[in-house]
Amino acid sequence: MLSTLRYCADYLLAIAGYFYGRAFRQTMSTLTPIEPRLRLSPIVYRVLGANPGAFTLRGTNTYLVGTGKSLVLIDAGEPSVNQYIDDLREALDENEICCIICTHWHDDHVGGVTDVINKANLSVIGKPVPVYKFKRTDASEDESKYHYVEDGYVVKTEGATLRLLSTPGHTMEHMSIYLEEENSLFSGDCILGEGTTIFEDLYTYMQSLHKLLEMKPSRIYPGHGPVIENPVEKIEEYIKHRNQREQQILDGIPIAVKMAALSNVTHHISKLMKENKVEKVGSNSYRLTTVAE
Repeated sequence: MLSTLRYCADYLLAIAGYFYGRAFRQTMSTLTPIEPRLRLSPIVYRVLGANPGAFTLRGTNTYLVGTGKSLVLIDAGEPSVNQYIDDLREALDENEICCIICTHWHDDHVGGVTDVINKANLSVIGKPVPVYKFKRTDASEDESKYHYVEDGYVVKTEGATLRLLSTPGHTMEHMSIYLEEENSLFSGDCILGEGTTIFEDLYTYMQSLHKLLEMKPSRIYPGHGPVIENPVEKIEEYIKHRNQREQQILDGIPIAVKMAALSNVTHHISKLMKENKVEKVGSNSYRLTTVAE
């Protein structure tokens, strides 16, 4: 069997953007409400980034972690969001931030770092506050801003042991964070509380999903959306969804496929090429190899 897959990336992305935006406007009111500040467990306190939008849903979830006076902040929201800084002050009360961990480079996760340190009237002002992050290999960034660490690095504070795990795909330097005391995960944008995420590389993204599935976490604190209380089921759902999309491509994706999903065709084809299931036969044409057949 020989099947040729044709697509125009720019056109598909434009169409997908239109339908995504329309779908978001129709469904925003149906998203699960997220409290601006809420204690989720004896160790974890969520502070919403006050930045709702098409890609952030109700907003970016940031988390204060620990049981003592010095807390770890996971992600820092967007820049220049005064409401978030006010909410963070309220959540901290008399406590302080000992360090910040950023799950990935997107502005809704790292953009608020400077504001948190300089504008929140925290007791950390005047002290060097380490901002832990994995280093990007696909682009440059302000290296003076971050303390780069490697996969498996451990951050400790009273009541919390956090292990930083490489889970690329959404972005190539994306991390998830394992909280040992709870067997829980801070998934960043690898897994969302509602809907599915976007990704830079599907091949590595699928590897990351399988890596997290093998951990069998008891709970997931996502970068956007509500807490996930059935994490194994959710991860399996994500994997199944992507496998179904991939099979559609291998079968010769029908023209009537939902337009909002077409932007992911390029990612699926890239993954299939890495697995030697598809080969390129022209500038914008592909065919199945004997491996896939």
